[in-house]
Amino acid sequence: MKTINKILLGETNLTSATCKPIIFKFNLLHKATKIIAILAIMIFLGAGSIVGAEEEEKDGKTSSSKTYEKLKAFSEILSLVESNYVESVESDALIDGAIKGMVKALDPHSSYLPPKSYKNMLVDTSGKFGGLGIEISVRKGLLTVVSPIEDTPAFNAGIKAGDKIIKIEDESTLDLTLTDAVSKLRGETGTPVKITIFRETLDAPKEFTIVRAIIKVRSVVKKIYRNEIGYVKIRSFSKNTSSDLDAALAEFEQKGVTKLVLDVRNNPGGLLNQAVEVSDRFLKKENLIVYTKGRTDEQNMRFTTHDKVKRVTYPMIILVNGGSASASEIVAGALQDLGRAVILGTTTFGKGSVQTIIPLTDGSALRLTTARYYTPSGKVIQENGITPDIIVEMPLETEVKEDEKDKESEEKTKLRRYLREKDLKKHLKGKRSFDGVDNGDGEETDAETEKAKEEKEAANSSLEEELQKDRQLMTAVSLLEGWEIMQKTLKPSMKKIDSAPSQISMNDN
Repeated sequence: MKTINKILLGETNLTSATCKPIIFKFNLLHKATKIIAILAIMIFLGAGSIVGAEEEEKDGKTSSSKTYEKLKAFSEILSLVESNYVESVESDALIDGAIKGMVKALDPHSSYLPPKSYKNMLVDTSGKFGGLGIEISVRKGLLTVVSPIEDTPAFNAGIKAGDKIIKIEDESTLDLTLTDAVSKLRGETGTPVKITIFRETLDAPKEFTIVRAIIKVRSVVKKIYRNEIGYVKIRSFSKNTSSDLDAALAEFEQKGVTKLVLDVRNNPGGLLNQAVEVSDRFLKKENLIVYTKGRTDEQNMRFTTHDKVKRVTYPMIILVNGGSASASEIVAGALQDLGRAVILGTTTFGKGSVQTIIPLTDGSALRLTTARYYTPSGKVIQENGITPDIIVEMPLETEVKEDEKDKESEEKTKLRRYLREKDLKKHLKGKRSFDGVDNGDGEETDAETEKAKEEKEAANSSLEEELQKDRQLMTAVSLLEGWEIMQKTLKPSMKKIDSAPSQISMNDN
């Protein structure tokens, strides 16, 4: 039997794990065969741990005998429920429920995937599926939005990272498994789903009705700010992320970009190999990027840079926030540890575990947490996250609508930044106009030049407006603008002050 194993970072499938699961294959045709199969497992477990039983003996019982007793109790309960429950119950439903309960007792990311759920997960990896456009996880027993994916129904509806989904179609999500939650949120394209959100900035839970759509995620978005600062937004680490990044960096080189902002905010993760490939573009040869540790040697892996890629060396800042998880944390953690980039924003999500997908004989699968991953210096990302070098909070958005008059006034204030004296109605003419400098053969050429200049200013003004709305991005761009000035001003002979803080906050007091 061919077994396919996959590694998951965040909520996305990753290939390359090597795991050898023990798979029991038996058919549960009726109650008797179920109990026989369970007893067969008991015998197997008992026989498998005879060696060294005396060393394992504790309180007069070995661990294998305890397991045997528990499995015996399980078979008795199964028989009693099938025979005496007030209503007839399908055997498959009982056993599926038992398996789900067992795996749920491990951690929020391990789960049992029935055949239908496993099929849905495989659809996810194709990069195209019907849904809302949110990445979710279970934190402290609550279904939590890791991040909304940009330009999706959930993002456009106003769902935010950190939102707690407390109801789906008026049904409580407490104790709901991640797999079941995804199944409830999925549905046919064009159909609505109602979710109830709890958010710290809201006085009461808020209902959102969101229409499902085909989710297509464009992995990399690129822009250039102030002529020399490249900006790359990585929305997720999919199979084409590194090649898309290469294309963006090549364009930046042609246009004279000398600095970079790498934005992984609200990026829930993705493919491990793509996180490694992205990191490799900015690091020197033979650098450790990330490593994993599990209970077995097969789960202990190391990922390093190689010499097959073209690297860039210009200064860079990485933007992160609470929606940056898993693969995003690998990139930020590696470049921070190795002194390659300044991390700016807020502490990341803290999802530092690896899940292995183990297909089973009946078409179902087991998603099992098998390892934790670590930054090059050995920092544990799980639960802790990546703490930025420069902490910049985003202002909380008010949920109360402002008066229309105030809105109009605010819009006018923003527009004034892009208006000049010559744009005002009945403005006074300058010396150029009175002296007739614009007249004659050069009039048409000057008009074309002025038009091109206006188009460029319009494009720049649009980018500047984006910066004004994003405090973290604006801070990053401003810091990079002054990079050369700081280098020229600071003398090479200056020694590091021991008492200097390792982090700074640029928030308003």
